[in-house]
Amino acid sequence: MLPAPLTIHDLLPVLRRLCWDATAVLRAYARGEQPPFGYPPALSVEHDPKGPVTAADLAVNDLLLKGLGDAFPAAPWTLLSEETVDQWPAGQPVDAEWLWLLDPLDGTKDFLQGTGEYAVHLALLRGHRPVLGVVLLPELQQLWIGSLLSDAPAAWWESPEGERHPVSSSQPTSLSELIPVTSRSHRDDRLEALMGSLGVAAGIARGSVGGKVAAILRGETDLYVSLSGRTAPKDWDMAAPEAVLLAAGGAFTHADGEPLLYNTGDPRQAGCLIASHGTSHQALCQAAATAMAAIDPGFDL
Repeated sequence: MLPAPLTIHDLLPVLRRLCWDATAVLRAYARGEQPPFGYPPALSVEHDPKGPVTAADLAVNDLLLKGLGDAFPAAPWTLLSEETVDQWPAGQPVDAEWLWLLDPLDGTKDFLQGTGEYAVHLALLRGHRPVLGVVLLPELQQLWIGSLLSDAPAAWWESPEGERHPVSSSQPTSLSELIPVTSRSHRDDRLEALMGSLGVAAGIARGSVGGKVAAILRGETDLYVSLSGRTAPKDWDMAAPEAVLLAAGGAFTHADGEPLLYNTGDPRQAGCLIASHGTSHQALCQAAATAMAAIDPGFDL
């Protein structure tokens, strides 16, 4: 349940409006057009050590934070985005039972390269786990929503016209039949060795984590593996996609079966993380754990 007196029926219309407004902003920047709502027209890029930050990131960040704040000024939750994380003490969890984790532009490199494979993530946490996730795919004009706020989890995607579509993930059980979705930019020899050891089929590449999970939910792929090396994905990369996947009956865990935990004081989601449609998840985890023991002994799953 949401904090009283709020209900999911209060929240969803606001999230829909904010996401489709964010779509208009991002698609305008991507096409070199004047963005709406008074945001600056030039797609400037700041080269931060953590990765590029564009005017589009900052515009959507402003839109989401202001929109949620204005719509629910008395709500007992805290708002945290990738762009505001430095405002909080390093190494400490945010002191909040309810926490929004926002990623205004997941896949900035794909956005700049024009692949169209970028996303917007919004996740509501209670404690260290997500209870609601929203993944917006602006170029596909798909708004994925996953709710774990009741005893009957539900996930679906919506069009800008409000048409609701069900999840259509495939359900193969043999590992050799599973089609992985992989990263375009975060790959190394260990990941290649792991995927070879799993014996899965040839995969496809997608940009953002949200886009990868949506590909699983559309039935185009069956699993995604994140294997951290020099860098690791962060809380805001994973929380919203995980919530949508779990609400659809899928699974997203470490290879040893342990759940992902958020707002722990360390935003890195390090280790060997596996997302799947759920049917073969336990077998995948066992196979991955065995393979990693040989590929990189001592690696912390």
